Amino acid sequence: MTGGAGAQSALPFPVGGATGASDFLVGAANRAAAAWIDRWPAWPAPGLAVHGPPGCGKSHLLAIWARRSGARRTAAAAIGAAPPERFTGARAVAVDDVDAALEAGGHERALLRLYNAVAARRGALLLAAARPPARWPVALADLRSRVRALPAVAIGKPDDALLAAVLVKLFADRRAIVEPALIDYLVGRIERSFAAARRIVARADRAAWEQGRAITIPLVRTLLPSGGGEGHPRGE
Repeated sequence: MTGGAGAQSALPFPVGGATGASDFLVGAANRAAAAWIDRWPAWPAPGLAVHGPPGCGKSHLLAIWARRSGARRTAAAAIGAAPPERFTGARAVAVDDVDAALEAGGHERALLRLYNAVAARRGALLLAAARPPARWPVALADLRSRVRALPAVAIGKPDDALLAAVLVKLFADRRAIVEPALIDYLVGRIERSFAAARRIVARADRAAWEQGRAITIPLVRTLLPSGGGEGHPRGE
């Protein structure tokens, strides 16, 4: 992971997968969460809960931690339906969308069994969710006590500096050369999330290729809601 100011973290692992980026960029919004990943395996509990809004980078961190720890990755909703051997002997498991699965119902006992099995092997769980554990809809007292005892760290929406750095990197990954003014233009108009940055870069790259033109402010203006006007929501 790399810091927004060019500092190098202890985890220079590629994010890969859905992001298409080679590094995880660190800024004020995700620095605390990145530090917890760097700290593994010296966690003070059998796991860690990472929470934040959609598109803030939770799945990125799960991928980085899984690469480092050798963890098996799964969505919480798939734990109960997975073959028993999938998690047999696993000492590290990364679980995404935990609160969504609990909200849907029917997954509490499977999650409790996984927690107990990993803890018995002195392993670790990394749990990702939109909300902090204290707000997860858990009816089972044993599971509720366990997840609420875990350390929890929040990821916020990226600030302007981090969002700009992400946009620059996403364009560079596509070998697209853009002017700083274009980055400033987008930062002021797109939703403040990594997902939104990936979407607009992909759309701009495709539009430029289809139209045989450079990626410029006039081009991206046509790709934004309402023509990229100042009233475009920032997701504050």
